[in-house]
Amino acid sequence: MKTKILMAAIFFSGLIYAQETPKKDTATTKNIEAVSLTKQVFKKQSDRFVYDVAASPVAKGNTAFNLLKQTPLVSSTDDKTLKIIGKNNAVIFINGRKTNMDAESLTQFLKNTPAENIQKIEVITLPGSEYQVESSDGIINIVLKKKMTDGLNGNMRMGNAQSYYNSSYAGVSLNYRKDKLGISSNINTSQNIQEQYYILRNGNDKSSNQSEGRVSDPNKNLGGYLNIDYQLNDNSNLALTYNSWANRSYGSGSNLFNTIIAPNEKGNTETRYSLTKNVENSRSYNNSLNLNYEWKTDTLGSKLNLNAAYLSYKRFQNADNRTYTTDLTRQVFNPSTIIMQSTPQIINNFSSTVDYIKKFKNDFTVAIGGNFNKTKTDNDTKNDTFYYDKDGNLVDQYGKPISSPISTPNHFIYDENIYGFYVTLEKKFSDKFSGKIGSRYELTSSVGKSDNSDFSNIERDYNNWLPYASLNYAINDKNNISYAFSSRMRRPSFWELNPVKNYLTNVNYTQNNPFVKASSVYTNEFTYMFKSSYFLIINHSLTKNAITQVPLQRDKVRLDANNQPVLDVHGNQITDRELRYIRTNFGDKQEMSAMIGMQKSFFKQYLTTNFNIGLQRNINNGFLNTDPITGDIFPDYVNKIKSNSLLIQTNNTVRLDKKKTWFLGVNYWYVDNQQIELGQLKSLMSLDANIKKVWNDWTFALEIYDLLETNKVVINDNSQASGNYNYINQNQYNQSVNFSITYNFGNKKVQKIRDISSADKDIKNRTR
Repeated sequence: MKTKILMAAIFFSGLIYAQETPKKDTATTKNIEAVSLTKQVFKKQSDRFVYDVAASPVAKGNTAFNLLKQTPLVSSTDDKTLKIIGKNNAVIFINGRKTNMDAESLTQFLKNTPAENIQKIEVITLPGSEYQVESSDGIINIVLKKKMTDGLNGNMRMGNAQSYYNSSYAGVSLNYRKDKLGISSNINTSQNIQEQYYILRNGNDKSSNQSEGRVSDPNKNLGGYLNIDYQLNDNSNLALTYNSWANRSYGSGSNLFNTIIAPNEKGNTETRYSLTKNVENSRSYNNSLNLNYEWKTDTLGSKLNLNAAYLSYKRFQNADNRTYTTDLTRQVFNPSTIIMQSTPQIINNFSSTVDYIKKFKNDFTVAIGGNFNKTKTDNDTKNDTFYYDKDGNLVDQYGKPISSPISTPNHFIYDENIYGFYVTLEKKFSDKFSGKIGSRYELTSSVGKSDNSDFSNIERDYNNWLPYASLNYAINDKNNISYAFSSRMRRPSFWELNPVKNYLTNVNYTQNNPFVKASSVYTNEFTYMFKSSYFLIINHSLTKNAITQVPLQRDKVRLDANNQPVLDVHGNQITDRELRYIRTNFGDKQEMSAMIGMQKSFFKQYLTTNFNIGLQRNINNGFLNTDPITGDIFPDYVNKIKSNSLLIQTNNTVRLDKKKTWFLGVNYWYVDNQQIELGQLKSLMSLDANIKKVWNDWTFALEIYDLLETNKVVINDNSQASGNYNYINQNQYNQSVNFSITYNFGNKKVQKIRDISSADKDIKNRTR
């Protein structure tokens, strides 16, 4: 994987702290037109919260992405991904249908889309059985305004951001309608260099490793979509959607200075130094095609929806990882290890879905449907490792002279078939009381094959029954309560299953795992809303067989050319420090949270604010001491720690003039210390500000993120009974200044065509 994805993999499980703050499968939005708001409504309806932003000053001159960040219960900590408070991920739907775009292109698309065309935003914290989502994902459904006039409209957006490096982006969106034909399209491009600084430290009181340095990842992106929708007659539509995204990252690399403290041949503890330089070149392509047919079967809203989709995902990547011996002044001497690696991945998927919704006159709705996914993943990995002695001669890992590198090919092919069926019953018993029950049944059959005998035939066949229920009761005009229960699965991503090592240094690497099992998530949620402005949410989730990355470390005995332990002058074995981040199932975990919040306008809507504050309790119960790939035994890694943390988030928009052309925004979020799988995550916070000017069809915006430079990740684990500790310090240089210009043109009354969900939407979520 690219350097940034390698590093992200190390911390992924830790940074998805499910509480609160928005890492990467999000959702999308179409174009949006300007409005002026007279009132805001935030209320609880059945299984969702509804935020009416049709005329909100928050939407005026904003982007879809920024508007979502300021939606109650939604936030982002990195300005790249969105999360719902208490959920791992926010999956975005348009008009009830999931968008057919991969995560990276979707983020760029949202940032290049103006927000004025949004009628309302629905936050579904616990999706029903009819939604194909995994784990504890929540849904953000964006409902667009409907226009009635034929014609053409669109917008152009361009911007520039200055963080550690400068970056730029631009996008064009068009919407056209003529009689029964509707066409929408978008193309966007961006260029940036993501800079990060790391301090990674592990060891015990006898030996330790520290790696410190920079990671730079240059990216060039180009993507877009084309959606053609044709109305066959008054009751049926046919649509074709094509999505494409390409990324190029050449010259991505890291430069890490390593300090190793360990015993030597003389029986003394010595300090050695080395420098690891890693250079990666990668490019990826994501193309998908979806055909949709919709038939309205009666005037009550009953309809049949059919989808067939094809997805092609390709990533080509080569890495050159070289470790040199150095001294304290960082003077480079001979290379000690060179690892040359090729890690391509090709994914082909065919998917289909059938959904039928039957509505009855007595406010009773029955939804039934099914889905089929067939996926083939081809990972033809090659790894050549060169070891050198002190004189620069090529040797094997034991110091024995050899004439060629040690090659470890791994051609891993993974085939997976998923069958899913669901039924949902929804009933409105009165104006005050409504309920919904449903169940999803999923069968998964998969097999992994490799030319490596350890992974020659890995079969996984399992089925799951996933029930769902919700109740909603409006006590009176001011008070509303609801309860919901949901069960979901979390299947491993395809890259997690590929049994390949991604090297940070020659003794520090991540290890993927084809033996990872799907985890199960069970969630209970209670909500109370007062006056459509104030709310309380109490949530409990239990994850069985949680998928995460576990740091296993040990003192590995150094072997000589005869494969015998190397001894010091006292006859003691000499060891080297080794650290593996293993992707695997790691016990169970519980997350409990209580959140109170407010969404309200003051001073005749000159001030619009939403505010959330709450507590989260994490209970971890994980244990691992064996590498599931090799069977190597390590000292126990245990995480059975409980923690409580405070969460705060507030977004404020101030209208500065009567004409509604100047707006000031001040946003803040805070996440207290909390225990995650890798250790204790230190507190995080960010203060952001922006100012916008709306002038006719133009919008000018200046945004400043992380004003106080406090959004830095620090994870510390020194609680192990073995004496091992692990420390991670990651600075992503989140402080940045962004300037953007948006221009809206054309007929503002163009009707938006139907937004079509793709049958392969869930497979896309697992390609990265």
